[in-house]
Amino acid sequence: MDKFSADLSDDVIENLRTKCKNESVRMSSPELEKVLYKLIPVLDHGFVRVIDYMGTDASIVQAARVSYGIGTKKTQEDKGLINYLMRHGHSTPFEMCELKLHVKLPIFVMRQWVRHRTANINEYSARYSVLSNEFYLPEIDQIARQSEVNRQGKADDAFFDQAQAQEILDIIGSVHNDAYEKYSHLLNNKSLARELARTVLPVGIYTEMYWKIDLHNLLHFLKLRTNSHAQYEIRHYANIISDIVKKWVPYTYDAFVNYRQESVSVPRHCVDLINRALGGEKISQENSRLSKGEWQEFTKIFPIDK
Repeated sequence: MDKFSADLSDDVIENLRTKCKNESVRMSSPELEKVLYKLIPVLDHGFVRVIDYMGTDASIVQAARVSYGIGTKKTQEDKGLINYLMRHGHSTPFEMCELKLHVKLPIFVMRQWVRHRTANINEYSARYSVLSNEFYLPEIDQIARQSEVNRQGKADDAFFDQAQAQEILDIIGSVHNDAYEKYSHLLNNKSLARELARTVLPVGIYTEMYWKIDLHNLLHFLKLRTNSHAQYEIRHYANIISDIVKKWVPYTYDAFVNYRQESVSVPRHCVDLINRALGGEKISQENSRLSKGEWQEFTKIFPIDK
């Protein structure tokens, strides 16, 4: 068992579940309660676990109606209000809900994750404790060449054959093993301080954190990190968290998917082009005043040139 998770053994979890059967007057999510404290595997050694949460869809409605001065409404009207809040960008009611997760992830994913500076984070400290010999090794079908178009990602159509991919995985694994061997040597044979010994470890090693964030900022995280352009590894975590959010606040999740995640933003001049096309005008790149890239993006969504 990993040291950071020692306080959440199976016995401890069952004890917590027994205590959770006590009556509570706070708003609770029955579906999220079913996965509370449960470890959800991600990648080869990682996981996501719900530690705690505050609020539900009802909390969002309650907060909004305090602002509007409106009394209790029916379920369908509650859903309609959440849709309205999401559609019009009213963020404050969604900030009334919070989620706390325990996440185990590679350090390079952690570095991407903390770019979202709207959460509270407590990370496993390699100054105080010894890191476990667990490194992320990509799946063989994820081994691809660098994209010539996207400077920060791999090419979608330039994968190595199986023999080449396995050779690359062997090299990565060898580097990991060698680094951890030297790390252990510095700690145990040289008595080097842990805060210095850790400097030899690559970013593929796993770390852990507690991550607490309000729902408004969590949805922003999910919009960016579930996107197909996000790196595969962090996208994998984001998809798991999306399933958690769907259990927790189903009305909000549906509104998020409809109005944020799967919606498109259309600039003013593109709205004018659509109106011109609806008026019967033949629109082309030449008379659109769009660049080649803008035109390709626009017509992919609105094929008005067909």
